[in-house]
Amino acid sequence: MESSYVAAVYEHNLILNPEPRVQLSRSAALQHMQKNLDIYEEQAAEAAKQGAQILVFPEVGIHGYHFSRSSISGYLETIPDPQQESWNPCTEPEKYDNTEVLQRLSCMARRNKLYIVANMAGLQPCPLKTDPTSSCPSDGHWQFNTNVVFRSDGLLVARYHKYNLFFEESFDTPPQPELITFDTPFAGKFGLLTCFDILFYKPTIALVEKGVRQLIFPTAWMNHLPLLDSVQFHRALSLGADVTLLAANLRNDRLNMRGSGIYTPFSATYHHAQRGDPEEGRLLVARVPVLDQQWLGENVTTQEEVVKAEPISSKATGSGFCHQEGCSDASSVPPSSDTFTSLMMYDLFTFVLVNENEGVTNVCSGTFCCLLEYQRFPQGDSEELYALGAFAGMHKNGIYAHQVCALVRCAGLDLSSCGQKVEEAETKMDFQLEGKFGTKYVYPSVLVSKMVLEDPEHFEKGADGRVILKHSNMSGGLVTACLYGRMYHLDNE
Repeated sequence: MESSYVAAVYEHNLILNPEPRVQLSRSAALQHMQKNLDIYEEQAAEAAKQGAQILVFPEVGIHGYHFSRSSISGYLETIPDPQQESWNPCTEPEKYDNTEVLQRLSCMARRNKLYIVANMAGLQPCPLKTDPTSSCPSDGHWQFNTNVVFRSDGLLVARYHKYNLFFEESFDTPPQPELITFDTPFAGKFGLLTCFDILFYKPTIALVEKGVRQLIFPTAWMNHLPLLDSVQFHRALSLGADVTLLAANLRNDRLNMRGSGIYTPFSATYHHAQRGDPEEGRLLVARVPVLDQQWLGENVTTQEEVVKAEPISSKATGSGFCHQEGCSDASSVPPSSDTFTSLMMYDLFTFVLVNENEGVTNVCSGTFCCLLEYQRFPQGDSEELYALGAFAGMHKNGIYAHQVCALVRCAGLDLSSCGQKVEEAETKMDFQLEGKFGTKYVYPSVLVSKMVLEDPEHFEKGADGRVILKHSNMSGGLVTACLYGRMYHLDNE
């Protein structure tokens, strides 16, 4: 049997409702959704033609956004729980009224003989069958941001309600977080999450800790440089958590939504449109290794059949970059005296300039320290300012905590521009960045000019919390190199 499969994600240039605050009739809402589903139909056929076995569409890709709780009502469909009942909307359309979107997606999967994951607006009556004791919203029903999964014959096999909402007044937070998985014959188990969920322990890390290493991720991701651009962070999570992430984003330039990918611990197939590119959809298709160990154990008989691929994160080897008397951790190097503070993504980072041609420097945020050993290769005569930043604490939203070491190109030549958004750079660097983290969840990224990802040459996590990111020979100028640690245990849930 094959121990790889073909995955596809579609970045969708959404056809929007121009007046989302105005309530539409069911037939008018359907008319709008069918326009987006027509595009889905074309992409599903194209994905199937390229051999895809599973296709992921983005968050809110069928209905759009900026609705109120009441104005979205025409878009809602009641989605039965596939864990409670078996239903194929394509072959049994008469079983439930007002399920035209479910029917169309189901038939799309069936016609193209592939698994389809889509996101839609779901309605659930009270009380919830899955949580009968939970208190009911005042209008008598629940509205959920919902992922649905259809098998290649059209059977509805999974339903997931997004738990971590991002300013979504039309939807409810489910009373309990759900850990939803589904099984496939070609790759074993996949887990479901949606957009903002990726930054939290539940469901993302809870799934990973249950052994789920293949994650499906519809998103409507607004890019936030220098640390949380779509392709940058989604790749980083895939490497740091050692998982495959199938990430389908929207394409909307006004809201800076772009960047989709198929990320595995060994490879990244992604698309990130440049400023000025035509605003259009993009289908990505890639063959990726199966990571479900149980499935591999049951289905792969000989070792030769397993896709051979070395992960980026290598064994704990000597770093080759050791300074002074052997390797020391960041806190034993005296902190640089010429530090300054500047806001980066709303958090007050402590920075130190990285302005020599080569050197060793470090910077601390409280007791959390970041160490950098570097060699700069300026290209041409452009002057570029770089800084090493450290931050440890609660993000300004007061919801989640992180520890971050980031080497960034500053937007200008004054110190206050360090931490601002930059998309292009010319200076290349060989470097080793390290920190001693209070979490094992550290996500590494190297982003170079024009939103190009580079896989770190060496990424290593020690048992003592020491994490090393080493890279050289970069293809473009350095925009950001980052070790992003999430302190899930300190979150305000």
